[in-house]
Amino acid sequence: MSRIAIIDNSNANAEQQALLDAIQGQLGMVPNFLKVFANSPVALRAFLGLHGVAGAGSLDLQTRERIALALAQQNACEYCVSAHTAIGRKSGLTGDEIGAARNGGSEDAKAAIAVKFATSLMEKKGEVSAVEFGQLRNAGFSDSDIVEIITHVGMNFLTNILGKASQVEIDFPRVDLKLAA
Repeated sequence: MSRIAIIDNSNANAEQQALLDAIQGQLGMVPNFLKVFANSPVALRAFLGLHGVAGAGSLDLQTRERIALALAQQNACEYCVSAHTAIGRKSGLTGDEIGAARNGGSEDAKAAIAVKFATSLMEKKGEVSAVEFGQLRNAGFSDSDIVEIITHVGMNFLTNILGKASQVEIDFPRVDLKLAA
C-alpha cells in the first residue's frame, strides 16, 4: 500500500483531474507513480515537462530505457525496474538487453558506454573522471549528449526515490530486483 495518497478520479481536484486526463489521453493509462506525483500538481507538471524535454533530445529511446533500467536496478526500485522492463520491451529491447542494462551495460557498444557513465554518475554522486568523459567522447557522444545523459540520471533518480519512498503499488508486470545468475 502506498505511503503517499494515490490521486485518481475519486479524489482529484480540478487541477489534478486535468493533469490525469492529459496523461490518460497520451498513455492510455495513468501509472501509479504519476498518481502519487499528482498530490502536487506543481511537482507533476515539473516532472512531465522534464520528461517531455528529455525525451525530445538526441538520445534514442532504447538508450534512455537502458539508462532507466540500470539506475532502477542500482537504486533498488522494484517499481521502476518493473515499469522500465515493460517500456523497454515496447521500445524493442530484448530480454538479454534488458538484463544487460540492469547489470549496468549493454550488448550495443556505444550504449554500454552511456549506461556505464550513468551508473558511475549515480555511484560517485557526479564525481566522474576525465577518463570516463574521454570514453564518452571517443564513443561519439557530444557535450549535448553528455548533458542529456546527466539529465536522464537526475530524472530517473527522482522517480526511483519517489517509487521507493512512497512504496507505490506496482501496476506493471512485476519484475524481481534479484538478477539471474
